[in-house]
Amino acid sequence: MNEIAAPGLLDRAIRRITSVWRDMAAGVSRDEDDSIEAQMRACLAARGGEISARNRAAKLAQSYLALSEAGRLDFLRTLAGFDSDPAAVASAYAGLQSAADAAERAAAQMRLRQALEAPRLRLLTQFTTIPDGMKFLVDLRGMLLDHARTDPVLAALASDLRGLLASWFDVGFLELRRIDWDSPAALLEKLVGYEAVHEIRSWRDLKNRLDSDRRCYAFFHPRMPAEPLIFVEVALVEGLAGSVQQLLDQKAPVLDARTTDTAIFYSISNCQRGLAGISFGNFLIKRVVDVLSAEFRNLRAFATLSPIPGFRRWLDGKLDEPALLGEDEAAALAGLAGAESGGEALRVLLGRRGWMRDAGQRKVLEPVLIRLCARYLLNEGRERRAADPVAHFHLSNGARVERINPLADTSEKGMKESAGLMVNYLYDPARIEQYHEDYAGEGRRNASAAVRKLAKG
Repeated sequence: MNEIAAPGLLDRAIRRITSVWRDMAAGVSRDEDDSIEAQMRACLAARGGEISARNRAAKLAQSYLALSEAGRLDFLRTLAGFDSDPAAVASAYAGLQSAADAAERAAAQMRLRQALEAPRLRLLTQFTTIPDGMKFLVDLRGMLLDHARTDPVLAALASDLRGLLASWFDVGFLELRRIDWDSPAALLEKLVGYEAVHEIRSWRDLKNRLDSDRRCYAFFHPRMPAEPLIFVEVALVEGLAGSVQQLLDQKAPVLDARTTDTAIFYSISNCQRGLAGISFGNFLIKRVVDVLSAEFRNLRAFATLSPIPGFRRWLDGKLDEPALLGEDEAAALAGLAGAESGGEALRVLLGRRGWMRDAGQRKVLEPVLIRLCARYLLNEGRERRAADPVAHFHLSNGARVERINPLADTSEKGMKESAGLMVNYLYDPARIEQYHEDYAGEGRRNASAAVRKLAKG
């Protein structure tokens, strides 16, 4: 159980904002129809000026939050219904088809664009005028993502909202801020709740991650100043880190950050589900590299200690393939497990609890697992994209695969997902752009000579 999780934090935030919206909604005439569709039409009609428009948007947002999950789904379907008028689109298109010259075509294209713009875009934009309206829209898209795959009408609404959010959350509008132990308690509680890689288990654990040899940076939007969009946790250490348990050890001595030579990015967490598909991670890492380079001239390397969440799933699907293992590997594994084949032996050995504490088993297993992991990271995937999602993320951002570490994450999750393996991705400031272009353009996955050699084995 996470002893510092704050189950009431979201409830408190909702109560606060609904109170603000309720006060604003009180300014809407009681004679107006309170049905959801009527409220939406009233927002679009924009009667009474800017203040009235904001009050109606607040009332509509308040109405949404008051609904059950089924009611909210109906709300979204009603909102999706405010689409382009097919007759107006057809008429505008016909005008374009019959345009006689460049001037007529330009005017006809403008009319067509106006006809294609769905009224729901204006409705969505109106929510940005109310307090916490941007956060409301982000959460609205979060719910849409749950249903858009199976509902074409909601998929169209989700696409519209994604387009708006992508422009509003362009990285040029975002602010990079450091989160430390002196940050507001509410923000620290959110950090705990949003941590998606390595669970924060106590206040002491959190304080350890924000100590003088640690850094945490997050992107914020000016319209959501108390809500991190994405954050990265960094450890300032000596040399590449090869164990996340050691990295997060609360009893480990605090290093003098001015004497360290390596910054290890060990956890990157997206905080807002409604912003899925709108990427900030690549910009975040590059910005943090710049900030750390300026603050600590002693830093010589910037790398990650990253999970490999797809490795065991991929490996389990390959165990019956004869070509997976070399003859010597298969013989050694089979002799250790008493199995008929190397693949079956690997399945048996990895299924044993505590195999990592047996030196004899580790001696045979680790070289095989590291070689297969190198193959997985560098060779496996489709359409020039790495099979592992974390590998794809870092390779896309201009990193190279530097080192594979055995028993780097001995947690239950780490053993289940990757047999305890973790990988260091190295960010070389002088080559980030080149490596990004290699991967994005040609699908080339850059790696150290040692990892490349393993992948070819």
